[in-house]
Amino acid sequence: MAKLVIMDHPLIQHKIGIIRRKTTGTKAFREAIAEIATLICYEATRDLELTEVEIETPIAKTKAKELKGKKLAIVPILRAGLGMVDGMLTLIPAAKVGHIGLYRDPETALPVEYYCKLPADVAEREVFVVDPMLATGGSASAAITMLKEKGCKKIHFLCIIAAPEGVKVMQENHPDVDLFIGALDDHLNEVKYIVPGLGDAGDRIFGTK
Repeated sequence: MAKLVIMDHPLIQHKIGIIRRKTTGTKAFREAIAEIATLICYEATRDLELTEVEIETPIAKTKAKELKGKKLAIVPILRAGLGMVDGMLTLIPAAKVGHIGLYRDPETALPVEYYCKLPADVAEREVFVVDPMLATGGSASAAITMLKEKGCKKIHFLCIIAAPEGVKVMQENHPDVDLFIGALDDHLNEVKYIVPGLGDAGDRIFGTK
């Protein structure tokens, strides 16, 4: 079974408190989302493989560690996932960025793909799929299925707030994908919003309420 990591870092919890407040404005919300993404990325990259290299300091030759292969990709689920990308690139600036666009069909409530642009060598990369909210799990699960169909083998999913229903769907559909979650909330309401949640992350990031 893959990892399920619920963050307990004080800075993450503090910043999640900021984005939950309905009085938090667009600028502060966007900045906090990026900062939380950086902190979650730090935890999600803990097991990246290292290799030893010889370097020269101003004093002497020595051995140092560097990322092995360095082949990473960040794939936000549009559009709210875009809010997490810059925060992650702060830590892994060499990562390539792909995009997956999905919307929920109002009749079936199932995710429908409307956009997919990925690095040509995505199958060779360790992939970090990002979306601030994991509600029903439908979009995240569909996005990861698309990546697996492209040949991706090492996939992680990062979100800021999740509902238990979404976590269950992800673990059932993708038991091989690590989940890194900022906060696990109580439940989904009748219109599939996370409770207590923070409302619509995309609207709050882009100011389109």
